Amino acid sequence: MRLFDYLDYRAREQGEAEFAIHGSRRITYRQAQAESNRLANALASSGLQIGDRIAILSKNSIEYFLIYLAAARAGVVPVPLNYRLAPAEWTYILNDSGARLILAAGDYVREIDSIRGELKLIERFISIDRSGDLGWEDHDRWAADQPITLLGRDVTPDHDLFQIYTSGTTGHPKGAVLTHRAVTTHLAQMGIAHEMHRGERALVVAPVFHVAGLNAGAFPCLAAGGCLYIMADFQPADVVRVLSEEHINVAILVPAMIQACLNAVPDVAQRSYHDLRLIHYGASPIAEATLRRAIEAFKCEFSQGYGMTEMSAAIAILSWADHQRALKEKPDLLLAAGRPILGTEVRIVDADDNPVPNGMIGEVLARGPQMMQGYWQQPEATAEALRGGWMHTGDAGVLDNEGYLFIQDRVKDMIVSGGENIYPRAVEEVLFKHPAVAEAAVIGIPDAQWGETVKAVVVLRQGMTSTAEDIIDFCQGKLGGFERPRSVDFAAVLPRTPSGKVLKRVLREPYWAGHSRRVA
Repeated sequence: MRLFDYLDYRAREQGEAEFAIHGSRRITYRQAQAESNRLANALASSGLQIGDRIAILSKNSIEYFLIYLAAARAGVVPVPLNYRLAPAEWTYILNDSGARLILAAGDYVREIDSIRGELKLIERFISIDRSGDLGWEDHDRWAADQPITLLGRDVTPDHDLFQIYTSGTTGHPKGAVLTHRAVTTHLAQMGIAHEMHRGERALVVAPVFHVAGLNAGAFPCLAAGGCLYIMADFQPADVVRVLSEEHINVAILVPAMIQACLNAVPDVAQRSYHDLRLIHYGASPIAEATLRRAIEAFKCEFSQGYGMTEMSAAIAILSWADHQRALKEKPDLLLAAGRPILGTEVRIVDADDNPVPNGMIGEVLARGPQMMQGYWQQPEATAEALRGGWMHTGDAGVLDNEGYLFIQDRVKDMIVSGGENIYPRAVEEVLFKHPAVAEAAVIGIPDAQWGETVKAVVVLRQGMTSTAEDIIDFCQGKLGGFERPRSVDFAAVLPRTPSGKVLKRVLREPYWAGHSRRVA
């Protein structure tokens, strides 16, 4: 199966059904097929061959999805750029990927111009929604004269589909290469997990340069014949209005978005969400109190996903049935990442890759048909990550006897204090239970006596107050003495990646500046 096969099938079977909505613009499946064909021919006419890379720099839009589908049909590989990165970071990704053409929207055109002299291989610059920019071709004129007939290239399921760069917690990011086969298999996995149906509307507000918004939310909806309701930016009041008034059935949100909707929209719990069937969240843990508030406010099902770019998106899901069981009889289950999705295996191993018994902590390994082909032009990093045929996630976790996966932390985020291993996730879960705590992140900071000590960075609930002493005292009896925070900082927000993961390296940096290494 290839990604564009879904579009062709839906254009044939339900051509007048809505493909996507963005603001006042609506487009049908038949129109989407015609436009993606036109763009595929434009890519081919630009001299791009199967396997060539192109870059996209834009916020969510209908054009973004049409470019993805057009590139898939032409065998050209999109490299989506995170628009929140600095231009110097774009320079690295563009040069590393070997992209020959870039499509950019809005003010990103000007920002790319600022680094244009450093871009080694890009031959064409296409402006998606602006004209008159010096040295940039207008997107509409570039494709206007191209036919809407099928391009007819022999693209196979094993050809590269996307090259998506990982966040890169240390060093430069790596380009994870995902094939048509890996991604289309994953769409089937997610369609089954979310029980997607023809005609349903999915809210797309998470950025689609990331696999969560793309492969866990948007494309599974299209594969099922649904409609994408696209929002370029996350604004809590706008999202709540859309969930209430625009017949949304499924939404993919990160916990920080859910928290913002609950706190920033006064009438969120008074609104009606008759069509909303499922909110799927992931990328970071959610506090039990927040989850209960969200279920009460939105009155829909909730599921949680755990995954990574290298696995197309999801590895495990905590289903609505799991949530119900947790809320009724087994609260600790809310701490789980879920159980492996269809066709996926998970194991926990020690430092030598030997499996460990259930209940013992170790590194989480996963494998399945949705696994990446490898890292772009990094054979050593690929061999290390995929050794033995398993994706080494870098996460520390535990499997219980029912097959539920519990993520403890990143292996590298482990704190070693006085020779004791401390996993910040375990401390954070206790902090989440404090009535005044909305969000929390735990880091290790240098200490002359113990090597490292535990620091909590806390965001308080709106309208509530607390002190460092109160937070620390709250942990008494709930954590071992060596695990309890020794200090607490309060913050208005936590720094996060676009996918919602807390940037702990940013929190740690002020404390480790001047140290030759970032561990004790």
